[in-house]
Amino acid sequence: MSSPDQPHIPVLLEEVVAALNPRGGDLIVDCTLGAGGYTRRLLDEGATVHAFDRDPDAIAAVQNNPGKWPELASDPPRLVLHPRRFSEMLAGLGDAGIDKVNGVVMDIGVSSMQLDQAERGFAFGADGPLDMRMSQDGMSAADFCNDADEAEIADVLFLYGEERQSRKVARAIVAARPLATTADLARAVRKALGYNPAYKGSNAPKDPAIRTFQAIRIHVNGELDELDAALAAAETALAPGGRLAVVTFHSLEDRKVKRFLRDASSTGGATSRYLPQAAQASPPFGQVSKGIRPGDGELAANPRSRSATLRSAVRTESPPRTTSPHEPVGRPNRRSAA
Repeated sequence: MSSPDQPHIPVLLEEVVAALNPRGGDLIVDCTLGAGGYTRRLLDEGATVHAFDRDPDAIAAVQNNPGKWPELASDPPRLVLHPRRFSEMLAGLGDAGIDKVNGVVMDIGVSSMQLDQAERGFAFGADGPLDMRMSQDGMSAADFCNDADEAEIADVLFLYGEERQSRKVARAIVAARPLATTADLARAVRKALGYNPAYKGSNAPKDPAIRTFQAIRIHVNGELDELDAALAAAETALAPGGRLAVVTFHSLEDRKVKRFLRDASSTGGATSRYLPQAAQASPPFGQVSKGIRPGDGELAANPRSRSATLRSAVRTESPPRTTSPHEPVGRPNRRSAA
């Protein structure tokens, strides 16, 4: 269990710091404050950090521990907290009088603190209310499971969880209503797919409830749309020579980041049919890294890092693109969902 005294371990910390290459006086945005692992290290390197988090618990944990975060009270403050979504990065920086920054880091997805708190409803390791809301407001996972129609649930499971038997699972969720706890949801999914959680061993199949929990969490929090908006905002906010570092934890996120960096660093003039050819000739990003994965030492110390991938790039002097090359998240090909 995570706690203020023993927070989660920041994933790929050394690799992220190397990608950002922080220097004294740099202004860096931490889009996902969480337990503050990246922020603490960047402050120690001499940077000023503007930290965003939509989870009020994450913001409160820093505000209520001034001894650990003296930079909050420095003159001028070297740590500025933004209790808002990272898709609102430009608005938050604008409110603070900031136009350009030297670095942006994103650690996408659910945090260890959220996973470890049963009352937040993100995981089924310990039973808790079926919530999953990062910002602790708006539609909960229980609201979605109990109110959405079967077709919508199946679409969400197929698109965001890559659940090939999404229709079967959706039927089971509807049949099990009302669902109030994480155990209720996990039980319905396992029953639909014939999974026995009591079976243990090296050959035991992966619990299929993981895919459903991931899908519903992404949907409830609008995570992929948030990621699209944050990447576009970073392109605008970064000064020439500024660095972007993004850590993802599953293939849906990583594909988005990889495609964004490919399109934003392309010199082929095909990044967007809506932009003039001349505007596409000089890309806004260069020095795009390949995906970096945790080493054996980190995997041994922090098994949750096993699915992490870091991608980074450096901002060029070209102006930001005025039209995003991303297509909106659409509905899945239902023919594949059994």
